[in-house]
Amino acid sequence: MKIASVLHEGSHRVGVVVDDGGDQRVHLLDRSVTVLELLQAGALLDAGRDALSAPAVALDAVRLLAPLQPPTVRDFVAFEEHVEGMRNLAGIPEAWYDAPTFYFSNPYATLGPADDVPVPPGCTVLDFELEIGAVVGRTGRDVAPADGWSHVAGLTILNDWSARDLQSREMQVGLGPAKGKDTATTLGPWLVTADEFAPDPEGFLDLAMTAAVDGTVVGEDLLSNMGWPFGDLVAYASRGTEVRPGDVLGSGTCGHGGCLGELWGRGTSRDERPPLAPGSEVTLTVEGIGTLTSRVVPGTDPVPIPGARSRPRTRPGDREPA
Repeated sequence: MKIASVLHEGSHRVGVVVDDGGDQRVHLLDRSVTVLELLQAGALLDAGRDALSAPAVALDAVRLLAPLQPPTVRDFVAFEEHVEGMRNLAGIPEAWYDAPTFYFSNPYATLGPADDVPVPPGCTVLDFELEIGAVVGRTGRDVAPADGWSHVAGLTILNDWSARDLQSREMQVGLGPAKGKDTATTLGPWLVTADEFAPDPEGFLDLAMTAAVDGTVVGEDLLSNMGWPFGDLVAYASRGTEVRPGDVLGSGTCGHGGCLGELWGRGTSRDERPPLAPGSEVTLTVEGIGTLTSRVVPGTDPVPIPGARSRPRTRPGDREPA
């Protein structure tokens, strides 16, 4: 099922999207509830079946929202080709092969399919990233890799917007990314429940992924080119802690043009593929899920913060007696 969160006649509703020969409609639940609440109650599929018995409205009569407002977002870097391109073909760190590394993104920055994306304050090199977000459906701690997929409620498209200039500067400190990834993460267009997918014997999903900027395709890959399947991501995320319903695990950016940064790292000039700017339109399409289109708009100017002061290295014992 395609579980959508929508705004209909001023009310936030949950529904199931159906496509009848190109006529897309959404069956709306007749009660006020969120996808996160349904996941926490273990009632997402039951609610979807209930919705299908309700009258439908045309999909273009509602505003699509982010499928859910996640409590946490862990974004992995699971595509080897992406890492290679972003490092300007300088080789992949051995540590990358040890485990599926991730960083925590900002759940407060979650946007939906109908939301414009503001340029982050101070950014001049804005990029998109084509990813898949796996949404956790049940709590788990120290989950075994073989059991990881059973904790996934469904998949959605994830666009991890990246301020490359801010990101590269702040990560020289040895920490981050921070403001380079803090302004927007777009999810959508809906959440496709896990029962719609059939992982191969190793747990991978053979789904085609395509990225286009202003109508021109710039990247194509397969989700099965991940270094680890989602079951392993769940297992690693839950190591020594918990994953809970509604948590989002991003696959990391796919290879072969899943972002502009990779293309630049492989020799494509910024004249040929310039950074995103107000007016740019990014369209991400994933087989079995759908299409997510976002428009970039102007952001706000950064509020100036003074640089750090250089301090004398005075210790308590160095002070003059009072």
